[in-house]
Amino acid sequence: MVGSTEANRRLYSNGSIQNYNGLEEKLDELRSLLGKVDGDPLRIVGVGAGAWGSVFAALLQDTYGQFREKVQIRIWRRAGRAVDRATAEHLFEVINSREDVLRRLIRRCAYLKYVEARLGDRTLYADEILKDGFCLNMIETPLCPLKVVTNLQEAVWDADIVVNGVPSTDTREVFEEISHYWKERITVPIIISLAKGIEAALEPVPHIITPTQMINRATGLPIENILYLGGPNIASEIYNKEYANARICGAEKWRKPIAKFLRQPHLIVWDNSDLVTHEVMGGLKNVYAIGAGMVAALTNESATSKSVYFAHCTSEMIFITHLLAEEPEKLAGPLLADTYVTLLKGRNAWYGQMLAKGEISRDMGDSISGKGMIQGVSAVRAFYELLSHSSLNVFHPEGNKPVAPVELCPILKTLYKILITREHSSQAILQALRDENLNDPRERIEIAQSHTFYRPSLLGQPQ
Repeated sequence: MVGSTEANRRLYSNGSIQNYNGLEEKLDELRSLLGKVDGDPLRIVGVGAGAWGSVFAALLQDTYGQFREKVQIRIWRRAGRAVDRATAEHLFEVINSREDVLRRLIRRCAYLKYVEARLGDRTLYADEILKDGFCLNMIETPLCPLKVVTNLQEAVWDADIVVNGVPSTDTREVFEEISHYWKERITVPIIISLAKGIEAALEPVPHIITPTQMINRATGLPIENILYLGGPNIASEIYNKEYANARICGAEKWRKPIAKFLRQPHLIVWDNSDLVTHEVMGGLKNVYAIGAGMVAALTNESATSKSVYFAHCTSEMIFITHLLAEEPEKLAGPLLADTYVTLLKGRNAWYGQMLAKGEISRDMGDSISGKGMIQGVSAVRAFYELLSHSSLNVFHPEGNKPVAPVELCPILKTLYKILITREHSSQAILQALRDENLNDPRERIEIAQSHTFYRPSLLGQPQ
């Protein structure tokens, strides 16, 4: 039939063209696996509207939103967060620089409120602008309009798939509340967690608690229904169709069909069975990204200084993976790739830069207006507390004695003293790099590779 190929191709709000039939087939396949029948839409809910959470929901809306009878996509965020005057002015500039966005707002009769906010005659709210496609933590990247719900019970009570987009520091609290709304459920939902961060627990033995574990304990959902999705990627670049990778980790029952459902021409989604270790690595790279930002700012973006830092921080990360994983070499590619992109362009690196430049202070905390939660700060505390525990002692070949693992991680120690105890200024990160007693990164890697450091108890597994 003439024109049938073009008729089956759709232009999406972010400029992509995708095959209509192929998308519907993927949606039907996932619906079938979840036991959905005609007239009963697949309900996908994003919980939390930070940059990654908002982009994830917008990608799904852009891709599958036209199949309204088969899928419903919505996002929850807390109500009441006001947009300050400076952000409103910047948002107005972004709107007027994009003809497609400007026309969309005019068609929706929504442009006038942004004019009024620019003039200071009206207060905008984060949930209000999200409905128009603007994430407060990512103003520069307009998204498609989203269905926004501010009542958590309304958002999740009948959800088939819940995407956890809240920070790890809020995950337990939010899902404990959600569990109250699921007491009468017959079907078991699927959770896809985007959170990157960990908590440290020191009793009965030092171990890591990840967001998926928090969700499991808060809700009682079987762990096979809880998945983790990680990088390497940057949220705004994914939405703007930059080529990117992601990795979904968890039980085979769900990770493979969901990987297929999420995969797009510009976003390759791989799958992996090692849920917890990949999740922990997602939190670890944020630790070292903060230091990378400090080094960049303090050395005027010196390529040499940044490369020296990269060598040392990656050697520490490789050492830590030997504590966490029985086969750490399997993590090398994903870990280094995710670290590299986060050091290049991520909110944790930005935070380190701003601290070093004096444009923000540690007294402002780790939730920064326009950026959201800086997960690396809590991760610095958690990893330091875990790796300084004497029960995890490892043999230091140079000192010929057992030491806490943190003693082989001078950058982590320095970041802890800068960010947590505040004994040092940001300049201390350069002093650590320039210490003539600092081991060659090669030596730290050799120590890790030549000794049996694996501590399964760190991930809550038996010795």
